[in-house]
Amino acid sequence: MVLVFLCPQMYKYIYKHIHKLFLFSKTYGSAEEESRRKETWLANRKLVLIHNMLADQGIKSYRLGMTYFADMVRTPHRLLNGSHLIHNSEYRQAGGAVLPDTVDWRDKGYVTDVKDQKQCGSCWAFSATGALEGQTFRKAGKLMSLSEQQLVDCSGDYGNMGCGGGLMDQAFDYIKDNGGIDTEESYPYEDGECRFKPDSVAATCTGYVDITSGDEDALKEAVATIGPVSVAIDAGHSSFQLYDSGDSSPMMCSSTDLDHGVLVVGYGSDSGQLNITLFSSWGIDWGQEGYIMMSRNKHNQCGITTASSYPLV
Repeated sequence: MVLVFLCPQMYKYIYKHIHKLFLFSKTYGSAEEESRRKETWLANRKLVLIHNMLADQGIKSYRLGMTYFADMVRTPHRLLNGSHLIHNSEYRQAGGAVLPDTVDWRDKGYVTDVKDQKQCGSCWAFSATGALEGQTFRKAGKLMSLSEQQLVDCSGDYGNMGCGGGLMDQAFDYIKDNGGIDTEESYPYEDGECRFKPDSVAATCTGYVDITSGDEDALKEAVATIGPVSVAIDAGHSSFQLYDSGDSSPMMCSSTDLDHGVLVVGYGSDSGQLNITLFSSWGIDWGQEGYIMMSRNKHNQCGITTASSYPLV
């Protein structure tokens, strides 16, 4: 007989992730697909357990968990990759301003509740609306949740491809030329044809500013003085998809192969480690209730400063 004793922390871990299995309630198209997904899930469970043992020893600065993506090789988020991530003529460079050590726009009312893009590569739309929601609040003092579905349905002429991917700057261009974007309430997140309602416009956009690529000081200054900023990152790795808590500092990620649009809502430090807070449109059951803390000033880690911008209102 072999007796296995589990510490209270391990009991808590197992309970948490068994609960998530029931919460996600996934079904698959065939027995073969279910078998493949199970193998992926088991491999990721092993990865998570080993990683978190290292985190418990202080070797890793963040913890992983069995998220919604634990049975997937790749996630459904998608940006349009290529050489035209930055194509604006207006750029913001660092101006040398004295900036606060910590910024969190969630505490100031600039950020809506966490949203979920679901099985759609519409991260770019959520990043764009998040930045515009913040700037509209900054100007008008009223936080309104804007319609990602309108961007998915209606901005195809600007190069976006709905659930097939898009770019935040192209979303800003569409909103500018369209004369505004509707509220989420009037144009909810449900697949369909373009059904923009001019009388339901909640925000407008006069243009956008691209932050100088690779300039971490310029990004920090924009976040501190302007508000939440749209950024593109490489999220196609397990340290992001399976992120649970702590300051993420992945060893293997790209600064040019960017596949996910997110929103920077603040920055600060933890135990001397500089970090930046990102909103990812994956719902509250991922990460720290929908957010991830990433280490900053790590040589443009995961492309955090490669393609960042904010709208003008």
